[in-house]
Order: sequence, then C-alpha cells, then structure tokens
Amino acid sequence: MSDTMNNETYQMPVPSVELKELNRLVGTWKVSGSDIRGQVTYSWMEGGFFLTQHVDLEQYGQKIKGIEIIGQDREFGAESPSEDIKSRYYDNLGNTFNYTYEIQEDTLIIWGGEKGSPAYYKGQFNEEGNSNSGAWVYPGGGGYESTMTRIK
Repeated sequence: MSDTMNNETYQMPVPSVELKELNRLVGTWKVSGSDIRGQVTYSWMEGGFFLTQHVDLEQYGQKIKGIEIIGQDREFGAESPSEDIKSRYYDNLGNTFNYTYEIQEDTLIIWGGEKGSPAYYKGQFNEEGNSNSGAWVYPGGGGYESTMTRIK
C-alpha cells in the first residue's frame, strides 16, 4: 500500500521480523516463583508495531498492577525504527522502567535498560512454547527465579 506525499512515493511501514518474534508471548500467562505470583497478558496493538503487557502480580508480598508497551522506537522525523526492541513500563507504585527485549532461538532476554545491562531476565521456552522458565539477575547479586505458563 502506498500513498503520495510531496510528489514522492511513501511506503507504509511494516513491523520487523525481530518484533514479530515476540508473537510467542501473546496470551495470558500464570507467573510463579519463590518471590512472585500472578498473571500477565500480552496482546498486539492494532497494526502490529507494539505489544502490550498487562501485569497483575504479587511480588515480595506487594500487589503490582502495571502496563508495558513494547516495540521499536521511531523518533519524530526518523526514517526508520530503532534496531533494538524497547519498552516502557508503568505501575501502580509509580515506577517507570525501560527495558530492551531480545529473543535468541528459544531464549527470551529482557535487559533492564539498554542491551548488555547487568540487570536482565533470561528464560527458556519449552518445546511447546507454552512455558518460559528463567531468572532475573540484578547487579551486585540478587534476583529471583520465575516460570510463566500460558493459560490462554
């Protein structure tokens, strides 16, 4: 599909292959672990450029409700989106976190901030793709293990 703007041909953007790999997350997941429990739901916004995550968890005894928008940054006036898949997370505790997402074969990596950060989640999808188990690692030690199991 194309449009004409200023006598130039405009090509409608399409979501990247890397972004489409996050389709594995679409659905509702039960989250469990020693310090966390609840559920998260991932769904695509219309157009397929942004994945949303709705969070309803209890972590360390505290109720957490939040939303995350995941996609490639396309700054005002930019001709193409960022290479990395970024996100911004907001919750009922007033937190705003930035993350970078990456899928390498059956491994999901979520970097706290920029790619390569010392804070990250690394988890493996099972063969059926309906479970992901791994752990958050924090700088200086700490973190927690968790498993997401698709419930719908």
